[in-house]
This record gives sequence, structure tokens and C-alpha cells, in this order.
Amino acid sequence: MSEPTDRHTMPPVSAMILAAGRGMRMRPLTDHTPKPLLPVRGRALMDWPLQALQDAGVHDIVVNTAWLGEQIEAHCAAWSDARARIRVSSEGRDFGYALETAGGVVRALPHLGEVFWVLAGDVFAPDFVFQPDTVRRFIASEALAHIWLVPNPEHHPRGDFRFDPASALVHADGTPTHTFSTVGLYKRALFQAPWTDIPEGNPQGSAAPLAPLLRGAMAAGRVSGEVYSGAWTDVGTPERLKALG
Repeated sequence: MSEPTDRHTMPPVSAMILAAGRGMRMRPLTDHTPKPLLPVRGRALMDWPLQALQDAGVHDIVVNTAWLGEQIEAHCAAWSDARARIRVSSEGRDFGYALETAGGVVRALPHLGEVFWVLAGDVFAPDFVFQPDTVRRFIASEALAHIWLVPNPEHHPRGDFRFDPASALVHADGTPTHTFSTVGLYKRALFQAPWTDIPEGNPQGSAAPLAPLLRGAMAAGRVSGEVYSGAWTDVGTPERLKALG
């Protein structure tokens, strides 16, 4: 498939929304409702990124599930239409547990393209825009990942990574200056050998976090990033959910 020539048209990329977590810190709210379906300002939390992706022209989306996955699967079925196709990667049904971020992405890799977005379904970033130009620059670069960082919030003052504005590279060493927003662009190669030894499709159901893959790519100078200054909330506690109104 050739890349669109209109700079305002999203290149043919897919996306994955992470929605498999148990949400233990959100109990009792998540005892009967998965966290991505908790209401925020009149709609389910995961509806915000779903709508933003569709508005940007990303219509091929994978959502992974585990805890109360049948509710998310039904919700996604209601979203799918002639324009958008939402596939569900049911880790809970297939293995009985969530595969963590990297394990979940490798599981879904057969349904993702060479370049794809990944973001968490329980993070509220209503102003984030999925920009076609950013995707084009990433495709043309040597980076394996391009991630969005936010200033360290009160609940995570130590941060995750160090961002170098001069080079736009993200580093795992040194004093962490920013927190990972969970929004990122990735190339398929990051989820293949030599960066991971989990085979494509993750048939064994290996649970694996994303951070080690990112840190390895950072050490090789192959993770770029930028700072997102819009509204952003990691909806990790009932108090943070309530504060969103």
C-alpha cells in the first residue's frame, strides 16, 4: 500500500489500546466494571482515545482484554462499523491472565502493521491529537519507538526517563525528568528478535513488560520522544477519577 500524499491524511497505520489490567487500586469500582469502561465526563474512559484515533483516520484498532473482558468486547463491537474495525485480543480467555504490555503487543502483532500506535485505555488525555506528520517523520527515522512524555506528576515524582530536548532522544540513564504518558508510536521490529525472544503471536502466553524493550532501544539511541503539555491523567485511583468531574 502506498503512503498517502496528502500531508493531512494519516498514513496507513494501526493502533492498539491496552485494556487488560485488573485495576486493583480502583476497587471497588472495578469489581464489576473494567477500568477502561468507567465513565468520564459522560462517556467511557476508553471512548476518548477510540474517538480520537478514528477522527485522525486510524480505523484498524486492536484492544486487548483480560479482567471482565467480555464487557470490553461488547463495547468494542458497538464501536465497529464500516469505517472502523476493532479486533479484540482476549488474553483472559486465551490464557487466563493479562500478558502485560510487551507480551500483549507481541500477541496482537499479527493484526498490527509495520508501524502502529499503542496507548493505555485508562489514561485520560482528551486533547491529544494523533498527527499524520509525526507518523511520517517516525517512519523515515531510525527510531524504533517515539514516545510522549509528561512532566512528573505528584503521584510519580521520580519519573521514568530522561529526555534530551536537543536531540529529542529519550534515555534510561541519569535523573528521570519526565514520566511516560503511555502514548507511543512503534515499529514492528521492536517486538521481534533481537529485542525480544517471544515469538510473534506469543503462542505460549508469555507475560512481559514494555520497559526492558524500551530501555534496550534507548541504550542504542533508537527511542525518540517529545513532551506532551496537554491535560493528562493516569486514572489509577478513585480520587483521580473523581477529580476529572
